Amino acid sequence: MSGRGAGVTYLQAVVIALIQGVTELFPISSLGHSVLVPAWFGGSWESLVTQSSEANSESSFYLAYIVALHCATALALLWFFRADWVRIIRGFLRSLPASVRLSMRARRPRLSVQDKDERLAWMIIFATIPVGLTGILLEHAFRTLFAKPLAAAIFLFINGLILLGAEVLRRSTARRKQAGVPAVATSSVQPHAPAYAADPGYPGAPSHAAGPPHAPAFPHEPADRGAPASHRGPSGGRAAADIAAAERSDERISGLSYKDATVIGAAQILALLAGISRSGVTMAGGLWRGLDNEDAARFAFLLATPVILAAGLLKVPSLAGPAGAHIHGQVAIGFIVCGIAAYASVRFLVRWFQTRTLTPFAIYCLAFGLLSILRFG
Repeated sequence: MSGRGAGVTYLQAVVIALIQGVTELFPISSLGHSVLVPAWFGGSWESLVTQSSEANSESSFYLAYIVALHCATALALLWFFRADWVRIIRGFLRSLPASVRLSMRARRPRLSVQDKDERLAWMIIFATIPVGLTGILLEHAFRTLFAKPLAAAIFLFINGLILLGAEVLRRSTARRKQAGVPAVATSSVQPHAPAYAADPGYPGAPSHAAGPPHAPAFPHEPADRGAPASHRGPSGGRAAADIAAAERSDERISGLSYKDATVIGAAQILALLAGISRSGVTMAGGLWRGLDNEDAARFAFLLATPVILAAGLLKVPSLAGPAGAHIHGQVAIGFIVCGIAAYASVRFLVRWFQTRTLTPFAIYCLAFGLLSILRFG
């Protein structure tokens, strides 16, 4: 077996796959690291970045390889959250016919949403539209203009500032809650109530008083809450307690308005800049709208899944062209390594944010960003 394909060695393939699998989900920017790490190594590693920034997406073997890794990360997210995605997709399928009928009667777009799963499905759809459109239109321009080591270093430093600002905001919000002062106005909706169908951020809907994002979850228990875990749909291998915690988190997340969800999702546009983290900016948006770290991280991972998957699938054809002609072995190994690393990362981060904060990641981004600015400036 040769150690080198057309520009990507097997060692490079494994190292880049590990970096991609971890940094795509950690709030430290996978795109920034895919630019900076090879640049730090220099030599043939640095030529990967140089070639990818100068070539188009059809001829860049490095971009083709990164595309394959995106697909691996998306599959890892889908597998980890598979029970959640089954609930969300079922919710969407329940809501769609009723929403169509309601829109036809009202003669304008309206949503009929009866529970948290239906609502969360529409929130994810609305949140994905801005970054999807922007990515299609501007991804190439962002890559050619800003996928340089110095630019990536600057944006990584800025990413650290964003994470620090989000953490300061979270602590301020927590202190205000403890003092009995209303937090930043997040539009809260009473679960399982008719008001669910009228979102405060939706045109023509009545407004609702803001409520604490950690109001007691499930004040009206669903009919299957007392059933064994095996009777509640796919469990994804997680304990019943983990499933219940995930559902309570979804209840709190669904207290956001559609407008809030769309703004949080639109923050992912910043991640087109090498050095800005997708999960980091979406978590910051969630904290800004009153979620805590645990719920903000969960929402960020759910929002990231369709975006990462779409980004990969849209460019999969490049793997069948000249760019992927000589890296099939590297792609196969990297896909497996990246998928395992991404699964381990999301498993770790879900537990991390139950009790910990963004601060260590902010410090890392500031330090690595500053060192890289000094190195490449």
